[in-house]
This record gives sequence, C-alpha cells and structure tokens, in this order.
Amino acid sequence: MSKIAINPNASGTGVVTLTSPNTDSNYTIILPSNDLGTLTDAATITPDFGTNTNFTVTLAGNRTMANPSNMVVGQSGSIFIIQDSTGSRTLSWGSYWDFINGTAPTLTTTASAIDRIDYIVRTSTSIHTVFSANYS
Repeated sequence: MSKIAINPNASGTGVVTLTSPNTDSNYTIILPSNDLGTLTDAATITPDFGTNTNFTVTLAGNRTMANPSNMVVGQSGSIFIIQDSTGSRTLSWGSYWDFINGTAPTLTTTASAIDRIDYIVRTSTSIHTVFSANYS
C-alpha cells in the first residue's frame, strides 16, 4: 500500500512524501506557502514561486519584475505592489508576464499607494495577469 504524508516544514511550506509499495523510492514534493511573502526591493525583483504564491513588495525606485523562478503550471496567487513614501515609482515586467491587450499596467503613483496583480501560470513561459489599482 502506498503511503502519503503531508507535513509543514519550518518555512511554512508543505512537504508531501510519497512512498511506493513496490520500491524503496520516496518522492518528495515541496508545496509553496500561501502566506504573504515579502519580495526584496532591488533594481530587479525576482519572485520565487517555489516559496510562496502570494507576495508583497514596497518599491523604493523604478524597478523590473523579472520572470519568476520555480513556476508550476496552474499555480496562482497575488502580488501587492506598494509605493514608498515618495511614490512615482514604475515597474517593468519580464517577458513571461502577460497582460490584457499585451500592455503592462501603469501603477498608481501616489505615495504609499497599493496596487495588486493576480496571476495564474498558464505555461512554463506565460503568466496570465489581472491588474487592480489604487487599493486603500
């Protein structure tokens, strides 16, 4: 009989271990956390979809959101994009990010403004996104 064990690890991600009845092989699948992960602000921001599905980042300058690492087709989540106390920050996007009509959104540029990107990974090179602006 096969055995499936699901245990959270120290970082809060789920670890699934599958034990095969016919071999001594074990297979481990690490599931990303649904917690809100904080992305490090830098000139280029690269989300790791293997650690979280939902993220927040505060922009302190004009930035690029790179194509994420560890994408899994079907994975979905949100990214909250916050302007710092200066505002007027812009964000460009890597080639995997697909927006409606092929045009990346313009962020709300008010100081401390919050925008949100909801996404689903469609293929290994395509992330479909929806933009919501100016949350309070």
